[in-house]
Amino acid sequence: MNGMTDRTLLRLSGSDAQDFLQGLITNDVTGAQNGLVYAALLTPQGKYIADFFVLAHGDGLLIDVATSHSPLLAQRLAMYRLRADVQIDESPLKVSRGTGPAPDSALQDPRHPALGWRHYSDNDSADTDTTDWDALRVAHVIPETGIELTPDTYILEAGFERLNGVDFRKGCYVGQEIAARMKHKTELKKGLVQVAITGSAPVGTDLTADGKPVGTVFTQSGGHALAYLRFDRATGPMQAGEAVVHRT
Repeated sequence: MNGMTDRTLLRLSGSDAQDFLQGLITNDVTGAQNGLVYAALLTPQGKYIADFFVLAHGDGLLIDVATSHSPLLAQRLAMYRLRADVQIDESPLKVSRGTGPAPDSALQDPRHPALGWRHYSDNDSADTDTTDWDALRVAHVIPETGIELTPDTYILEAGFERLNGVDFRKGCYVGQEIAARMKHKTELKKGLVQVAITGSAPVGTDLTADGKPVGTVFTQSGGHALAYLRFDRATGPMQAGEAVVHRT
């Protein structure tokens, strides 16, 4: 659907808003003057707290985040605020998205061209978009807040570099040391990939191969699924409950 009731917009205002956010999140906030910036806030140990879009709005910034993660994100931002001149409020603007003709002032989703546009306005857009978002996410390996993206997630294993969600040149942010180490000093041994699935399994079902744990299966669509895999064990057929899974 086009209208999105599961998103909340947080507004950051004050003279320090941009510098404050720049020192916390995985991507370069200055890009929000030219379009949407996709980013995440991490723990100091480099694990996922929330992912979101940032856009410039008036003299402040808007953060487009899943409503389920909005209270936690607002709480964490407030914790880091200290004496900075930053106010954190909820914006009344509504979020809509689609893959068809875009409204005036809509912005391209920065994660992948197939994900279309996002729009921010005072009014709910008509629910005319019929995009199968799960099918799109599975086809292009796009993780979703609270499904593939969990508190155990390392963002590079979830594909954030490919999704334009991390900038390795911007300088320090919370969890930056871990992300940089994974980028430059190790080869990823686990990660989110597309798999073929025969049958179906509940989201979060454990994957096994020869009785050994291999990973977890998540969103499924059209005989394919997103799965988090340990690559060295995912070399043949895998089981997810009654379903059979193969790497594509």
